[in-house]
Amino acid sequence: MKRTVYFNYIEEKLGVLAYRINLKGRLNILDLHNHSENFYAYFLNKLYDWDLKNLNPFKQNIEAIDLIDHKNKYIIQVSATNTKQKVESALKKAIIKTYSTYTFKLVLISKDAKDLMKDTFNNPYGISFDSNADIVDNKSIMDFILSLGIIKQKEIYELIQKELGGEVDIVKLDSNLAVIINILSKEDLNLDANITVNKFEIDRKIAHNDLDSTKSIINEYAKYHTRLDKKYSEFDSLGLNKSLSVLQSISSSYIESCVKFKNKDSDFIFLQVIENIRDKVLVSANHIEMPIDELELCIKIIVVDAFIRCKIFENPQNYNYAST
Repeated sequence: MKRTVYFNYIEEKLGVLAYRINLKGRLNILDLHNHSENFYAYFLNKLYDWDLKNLNPFKQNIEAIDLIDHKNKYIIQVSATNTKQKVESALKKAIIKTYSTYTFKLVLISKDAKDLMKDTFNNPYGISFDSNADIVDNKSIMDFILSLGIIKQKEIYELIQKELGGEVDIVKLDSNLAVIINILSKEDLNLDANITVNKFEIDRKIAHNDLDSTKSIINEYAKYHTRLDKKYSEFDSLGLNKSLSVLQSISSSYIESCVKFKNKDSDFIFLQVIENIRDKVLVSANHIEMPIDELELCIKIIVVDAFIRCKIFENPQNYNYAST
């Protein structure tokens, strides 16, 4: 169902954005936070039919307010912090008096609002603010998207694809990886009856590398290992050696990511490898235009396969992924 494709794609992209904002925030790198103000202005306008503008380009670094909607009379703070202190700090700023007829809203870009929605806040200027209705997080956004009609869902999907996805239309350049991706994208991915992967061993490797957030991705795409293995075998039997080329490319991407992001956790590295491989495909002359969700599917299949085959991440002792 297309609804499922749209919903899952949006959920994943917003989730990855939130994850990266959190990671960079711990290192006090706020570039994604700043870019997110503009992204969320466009995104929320499309989602809720608001008319938000980024206030900071017009009035540099106004405390408490990042976005403003004069039409619906909303002032919005975009934040990666979900504390009561953060909300009350915004509500007590003198600038709030200027917008006394507006409604104050908080958009949480990387944390959930569950506890804040139940709380009460000191609101010295009495601006309209209902914590249950005026705090927006990814969960409330996804709940709203789930209720939308398919036409509106597609509009949101296309916006997310343009803002957070890869541009599939304009990239073309050589690589064996792209050949595999294109072939895999045309394959019937119905599961083979004979699955030759030892799930217990895969779970052991996942735990060994502390892959908590990305465990679901690995479990979801591990089932395609047999199908991809057959495709590699077909090429290798012809002397084309595609499997070696593709797996070396993924292994190199993993090593580069580990060196570049040596302070990041395993989940970040895994997602970074997926992103790097997608970028390699998109700059390939062999890349044939395909729907972005199909491209993402194929990339995740080959990256998870490389994980299973011991090409990325550390193996636990006596690891043996093949079923007997």
